[in-house]
Amino acid sequence: MSRPVPLSPGFPPRLSVDYVADATPAQLLAQPDVLALLGFGDDAPRLDDPRYLRVPLQTHGPAQLEVWRAHAPVRSGRTPAPAEAGGEIAWSSDGQLLFGAMEVDEPAGHTGEGDNSGIMLAAEHAYRALTHFVGGSEYPRLLRVWNYLDAITLGDGDGERYRQFCVGRARGLGDFDTSTLPAATAIGRCDDARTIQVYWLAAREPGTPVENPRQVSAYRYPREYGPQPPSFARAMLPPPGSAMPLLLSGTAAVVGHASQHAGELLAQLEETFANFDALLGAARARNPALPAQFGPGTRLKVYVRDRADLAPVAAALDARFGDRVPRILLHAAICRRELAVEIDGVHDA
Repeated sequence: MSRPVPLSPGFPPRLSVDYVADATPAQLLAQPDVLALLGFGDDAPRLDDPRYLRVPLQTHGPAQLEVWRAHAPVRSGRTPAPAEAGGEIAWSSDGQLLFGAMEVDEPAGHTGEGDNSGIMLAAEHAYRALTHFVGGSEYPRLLRVWNYLDAITLGDGDGERYRQFCVGRARGLGDFDTSTLPAATAIGRCDDARTIQVYWLAAREPGTPVENPRQVSAYRYPREYGPQPPSFARAMLPPPGSAMPLLLSGTAAVVGHASQHAGELLAQLEETFANFDALLGAARARNPALPAQFGPGTRLKVYVRDRADLAPVAAALDARFGDRVPRILLHAAICRRELAVEIDGVHDA
């Protein structure tokens, strides 16, 4: 059984994130400081390397790879997941940071009409496996998690798949302190595959969660949004002394706890960036060295619900940022039906 072990704890964590269009996965994976590599869409190859993850979201524009760099050398391996989760946990580590990824199929018999408990069970299995794996390693502090699940808004009321996912995630996490929750994204796949894909970043030392003053903390949402509030922080500052960016959770046009500008794509985009302005202000209160606005040290992943909206969103981002802020646009469903766009990423000087 392969498990991550620390190489040398004597250096601070370091992480950079970039989007690369002019290199192949093999070329990047040959570099000793690559902690993780993400390929997007049908054209992304399937590779047997624990550091590589193929994300089933289609890109708009030229294909790009997302590369995470840490300290070299990076070790990697695979560990069998618990029986109820199935499959394997792929991992890589540089001695300070841990990347992990797994996929869990929704169990048979829980996907009939009106029955969306399959995603609840799959999320519970995934998060129980994740929690056990990270908690039993030298990297017990979750900083950031991504969740990709199919048909995210299918179902009504508490039976909606996203609400069921939130229940399963919380059950898998077990007893948790909301003040230590990681930053996170939960986004809908559009490929009809009833498999939840989860990947994460953990560290030896904790980061500092950041909340948005314009928004109710997700873990304090009222009952109208489901039986279990979402379990994540709005952003995560890295461990003290590290050379790492601010980790931004999935952010959309939500003020307080209510969605804004239903049916107005560009107004939602503007509201999303107003939320980011407030979030950066909250983060800068703890780390004044962070730039007050997005710029060359920012990397954004932009998720767009309707394929027809990809081009208008791309044009709006071009008008706002030009080529100053690297970004990837992805066709993906948002966790509320009235929301058209969501953005996550990293931010640094």
